[in-house]
Amino acid sequence: MHQYQRLPVFIVLAVIAIIALFSMQCANARPDLAGIKLPPGFKISVFADASSKNGEYLRGARFMAFDASGNLYVTSAKGDRVVMLPDADKNGVADEVISVAENLNAPQGLAFAGDTLLVANQDGVVKLERSGAAWPAKVTPFINKLPSGGHTLKNIKLSPDGYLFINVGSSCNVCTETDPTRATILRYTLDGKPAGALVTIGQHRQSAVWARGLRNSQGFAWQPQTGAMYATNNGADNRSATRNGAVNDELPPEHLNKIEAGKHYGWPHCWGDPDNLQAQVEDPNFPAETGFCKTVQAPAITFTSHSTPIGITFLDKTNWPAEYRQDAIVAMHGSWNRKQLSGYKLVRVKFKNNQPSEVVDFATGWLVGNNAWGRPVDVAVGTDGAVYVSDDRTDVIYRISYRLIDN
Repeated sequence: MHQYQRLPVFIVLAVIAIIALFSMQCANARPDLAGIKLPPGFKISVFADASSKNGEYLRGARFMAFDASGNLYVTSAKGDRVVMLPDADKNGVADEVISVAENLNAPQGLAFAGDTLLVANQDGVVKLERSGAAWPAKVTPFINKLPSGGHTLKNIKLSPDGYLFINVGSSCNVCTETDPTRATILRYTLDGKPAGALVTIGQHRQSAVWARGLRNSQGFAWQPQTGAMYATNNGADNRSATRNGAVNDELPPEHLNKIEAGKHYGWPHCWGDPDNLQAQVEDPNFPAETGFCKTVQAPAITFTSHSTPIGITFLDKTNWPAEYRQDAIVAMHGSWNRKQLSGYKLVRVKFKNNQPSEVVDFATGWLVGNNAWGRPVDVAVGTDGAVYVSDDRTDVIYRISYRLIDN
């Protein structure tokens, strides 16, 4: 018999109550941000978390979007809902968490098309529309029958030239897909019609495929100076530099790709060479036809292997120093199968002559030793000029602002 079984019932119940109370307090405690390191002049704070009014709705906070009035919207993939986080008094803290739509299907990406909010579920896109100022919204199907399973979470964004872009991840780690829409980025018109790179005529159905060979490109954004589209991409797991060799945690590198119509970006057969961005390395354990890797598009720049870059935002609309405003911030969600973990931070992608030139750490501290207490997912610039960051491990939205340093 266990020792606790011999204790009086009232003592056992008291211990259970104390544990439950402690757990509730921990769940509602704001994270300690003292360990987050930022460049001089920057400050990170909690915009919303479990202690906010209705903060439980933030469970598994993923992607974000702002409406024209400056209200922040966030998807909860774990809670199958979309929430709104107003900040009416503009004090940098959300007033409450308002449920906008519920009973969705693993929602992730958000995009405003006028006053209509589009949400990327794992199997398609829906419209959220409301009557007057009342929530929750009416949910209407918009784009249907997107493949789910595997890398199933999807993003949706409206491009500067008025098209909708959606990622579809691969069904596997490394394989030859039978569905041509897997491992792609798709393009649609604003009325939901496929508008892929290859234009078809006659009786052939128009494809929505815009770019291929992208294992899992959940984050994408358009460079404001050139209009070029950039997308993060997560490389395959458990790869080796040699045929039947041991797994090398440093392979393959993660990519930031410049997305162009009709291009193939290498997966599942090739990955970028960090030492020579003009070259692509063939996977010795999943080779392609001879010469294939010479035909695919090389990455614009690479990140540390398995650091899982997801959300990306350009900084032109921030109120940050001028030297930041041509650059981008990328959220590194973090590795799951490396001996030494990687990621769990924000990095700055510096641009020079309108091309990515360098990757440097911007915000670190979620990874302590080989333990990670937070996982940044998405980054978005608010109408107040600050950058907002979602974290699906702590269920927190952070706000990163800049202040002038006194001399």
